Amino acid sequence: MNKYAQVIYEDNHLIIVNKSSGVLVQGDATGDPILSDMVKQYIKEKYGKPGDVFLGTVHRIDRPVSGLVVFARTSKALERMNELFRQREVQKTYWAVVKQRPAEPKAKLVHWLVKDEARNVTTAYDYEVEGGQKAELSYEVLGKLNDHYLLEVNPTTGRPHQIRTQLARIGSPIRGDVKYGFVRPNPDGGINLHARRLYFIHPIKKEPLICVAGLPENPFWEQFLILDRERIDKIKDKNLGYIH
Repeated sequence: MNKYAQVIYEDNHLIIVNKSSGVLVQGDATGDPILSDMVKQYIKEKYGKPGDVFLGTVHRIDRPVSGLVVFARTSKALERMNELFRQREVQKTYWAVVKQRPAEPKAKLVHWLVKDEARNVTTAYDYEVEGGQKAELSYEVLGKLNDHYLLEVNPTTGRPHQIRTQLARIGSPIRGDVKYGFVRPNPDGGINLHARRLYFIHPIKKEPLICVAGLPENPFWEQFLILDRERIDKIKDKNLGYIH
């Protein structure tokens, strides 16, 4: 589509894109270019649509995060996708790179999150607090490369800054995420959190749909592809009866 986003999947009902870090999904006070406008322009030009283009934002990921974002091209698809998210019938998988290895190689995290809207910062508590939203995720350490660890994260809930806040709470802030405790920013201003995979039943076609977002074209990110290939090989071998 352009240097800021690539189309991963599209049909008459949905369009799913892989966005770069630094791109806003929807507008804010900065007035910077936004992903939804880019997608509208893409549809308008590709299909020669006159006038306004309908595009519904199904969900958002934070500005410094890269990866998959789902948009609906019809009101019917938007309503049904919103319901899938509400019912937690969309499986989301993220990759996160951290410097400090979590204490457990895999675990489920449960916290209560409180967002300070004025500062745009979320605080995680280990216990229920007034005004807090319960947040749940599971993670697994996939491997280590060059003193950093690659985590696969599967959030059950979808709270603001959830993955960033919960990993920071256990002492493993995401690389580049100075807002949540990492020591220095990344050169490009993004953080090493990537919305890698989405799986759900298509709301109109009723067929399984899985999308995978390629990693940002960045040497630091790309080195972790070897860990993903090793993991896939292990899964294949297990299915064949071999144990690693």
